Amino acid sequence: GSGLGLGSGLGLGSGLGLGPALGLCSPALRGLAARAAAGGELEVEEHDGGVVVVTMNRPRAKNALGKALLQGLADEVEALRFSPTARCVILQSAVQGVFCAGADLKERAVMPPEEVGPFVHKLRSTFTAVERLPMPVIAVIEGAALGGGLELAMAADLRVMGSGRVGLPETGLAIIPGAGGTQRLPRLVGPSRAKELIFTGRAVYKEEAKDLGIVTDAVEEGAGLARALEIAEVISRKGPVAIRMAKQAVDTGVNVDLASAMAVEQACYAQVIPTEDRLEGLAAFREKRTPAYKGR
Repeated sequence: GSGLGLGSGLGLGSGLGLGPALGLCSPALRGLAARAAAGGELEVEEHDGGVVVVTMNRPRAKNALGKALLQGLADEVEALRFSPTARCVILQSAVQGVFCAGADLKERAVMPPEEVGPFVHKLRSTFTAVERLPMPVIAVIEGAALGGGLELAMAADLRVMGSGRVGLPETGLAIIPGAGGTQRLPRLVGPSRAKELIFTGRAVYKEEAKDLGIVTDAVEEGAGLARALEIAEVISRKGPVAIRMAKQAVDTGVNVDLASAMAVEQACYAQVIPTEDRLEGLAAFREKRTPAYKGR
């Protein structure tokens, strides 16, 4: 509405403004720096515009979350949490045919019983840290995302799926999803459907996953990263403080009653009022130019 100053002057165009014009040749998507972590099992590439691509690369174990990969992911999430430049994070896999196979069951099989509880707690806390990152997180699913793999993807704000299946098969192993699956899946698909999927361990392909609300986008096989980069570039052009406050308002408000949620929205809105970016957005709208947001 006019009170928020939305319109073509802010580059919204139609819908999200996504389309071929946002192709991968855009300068905002050029890689600036890349580094490896977790003994090479995790790769991080920073792009101009504040888009950070985190890639899991543990092919011998289908990206199963062993101690090293999990610790690397936890460390990277902690670094991103305090990053002054990151505006959007994309989480993907470099392993063909799989996003993440979940917990490393081979490693788990030889793990002393007293270590199992702490390891599952580490999984849960790391996925929660992903969910609580202040900037948007997009998971790109190209291949299987089962068990802990789907739990990791569900910790993201958006999920783009190009191929594979998603599901929570833990009851077939006489356990239950232990890294947020029993809580995040019902919030996406509703309690009854979540129970059916968890009780049966049924995995679904991208079309049904989108229909159910497990993923936000279903695209052609191999096109997941391109779509995620399109969305990330659009997000990176918006006011960074506004994006963070919008995420906080939704994530906090959805878990409380409506009256409390409205108070949350009011408190988040108050955070954007004194920013330089808000004044820049109004000026750019008035002058019919693209705003140059600085995140302050």
